[in-house]
Amino acid sequence: FIQMLRTAKKRDVLQLLRRAPEGTRPFLVEAAVAAQSVASSAALSDFLDFSKEPKPLLEKFLYTAAFSPRPSGELLHLVLDKLDGKELAPEIWETGIVAVGSLVGKLCQQKLCGLQQVVERGVETILRGLRGAKEEPKVVVSLLALGNTMLPETIPTLLEHAEDGPTAVTTAATSALQRFPAPHISSKVKQVMRRIFHQKRKSYDKTCRLAAAEILLDNHPLPMDVINILLATSEMETEVATFLLLKVQNSLR
Repeated sequence: FIQMLRTAKKRDVLQLLRRAPEGTRPFLVEAAVAAQSVASSAALSDFLDFSKEPKPLLEKFLYTAAFSPRPSGELLHLVLDKLDGKELAPEIWETGIVAVGSLVGKLCQQKLCGLQQVVERGVETILRGLRGAKEEPKVVVSLLALGNTMLPETIPTLLEHAEDGPTAVTTAATSALQRFPAPHISSKVKQVMRRIFHQKRKSYDKTCRLAAAEILLDNHPLPMDVINILLATSEMETEVATFLLLKVQNSLR
């Protein structure tokens, strides 16, 4: 069916979407996203009205886009156009912004970061959402989206929220930092992780402290970091201390 959609003209895909019974529309939307042809993207653009369509259908579109294994720049462009400048239901905006982060990250993994305009627009959309977020849940979602991009230039923003944010924000930011490969875990990142783990500036949730410790232990740890983490386990809950001890033992092996 997807192969068929890849050779279909825009008007045929659009007609199919419009005439389909309501129960089969989610499947057709999913197939049209997977087809990733210029015609199917154009048809989806005309068909999906984010101000009118039922939420489940819009969420199906956004989830399918987010989980697309090899997305195109056109797909990111389509998602951004549908999110841009519209009054959306909170859950649709949240799903959409996380999908944008996922698409940007996958495009860059495919060495398509060179699609500068659409990739930059995607990152700026996430950052704009982060700057404008007044409520903690919106900040957390924006950080998750930013983490999905896995772009090194987002690390300073993630570090700032990791160290200074409230519990949920700090946890989201440190979790995002855990996803970066070792070459991007700089000495500055490690300094912040040390301050979080050893609670130099304030008290942190144990989930956040564990994430900070894992970043230190998983990325060419310094002997002093290992020693300090082991010393700190004597003052931690049994489960957390055991986890960190096993982590160090695995590293030694």
